[in-house]
Amino acid sequence: MNKAIIGRKLGMTQLFSQDGKVIPVTVIEAGPCPIVQVKTLERDGYSAIKIGFDEVAEKTLNKPQAGQFKKAGVNAHKVLKEFRLEGAEQMQVGSVITCDTFNAGDKIDVSGTTKGHGFSGVIKRWNQHRLKETHGVGPVHREPGSMGAISNPSRVFKGKNLPGQWGHENVTVLNLEVVRVDKERNAILVKGAVPGPVKGIVTIRNSVKA
Repeated sequence: MNKAIIGRKLGMTQLFSQDGKVIPVTVIEAGPCPIVQVKTLERDGYSAIKIGFDEVAEKTLNKPQAGQFKKAGVNAHKVLKEFRLEGAEQMQVGSVITCDTFNAGDKIDVSGTTKGHGFSGVIKRWNQHRLKETHGVGPVHREPGSMGAISNPSRVFKGKNLPGQWGHENVTVLNLEVVRVDKERNAILVKGAVPGPVKGIVTIRNSVKA
């Protein structure tokens, strides 16, 4: 059966293996995540579960959001996400998914929203070089440079690195490894870095390309 959970990135630290090697890990507060809805093939056309994370006061939600939790008999939560999992129809509304669903050594995929950098130039966004600081060059020291010839092709090719919005997009890192699971603290320690800022919401599920 597939596994999935919602968590919050707490930051990075390091562990030491038994042979003395340093293991960089990301600490994720994972769960507890109550099941708010179970979708079935007959009723909804596909199998999935909808789970919540980060309990909040009901007054902070609008009526449609609060109605979902009230129907399920579950306390209101800030985050609500849906996962298509094998065996989802056998799960029960109201049951809770905890971090010990995963075990040390499991291969997982972690998705999160990357840090937003706003509208950025080509140097910051694409790591391009700046032009020379000599006389006759300015005032275009940080501009993209030539767009192409005038006569042919008389246009800018698609995909050219130009200024624009950088960051704040959903990114998934594949085949990360669970190093340790701490059920008492609802924590999962994942080897390596995961996308997003500290306190950012991430989703964890078993790897699809392990």
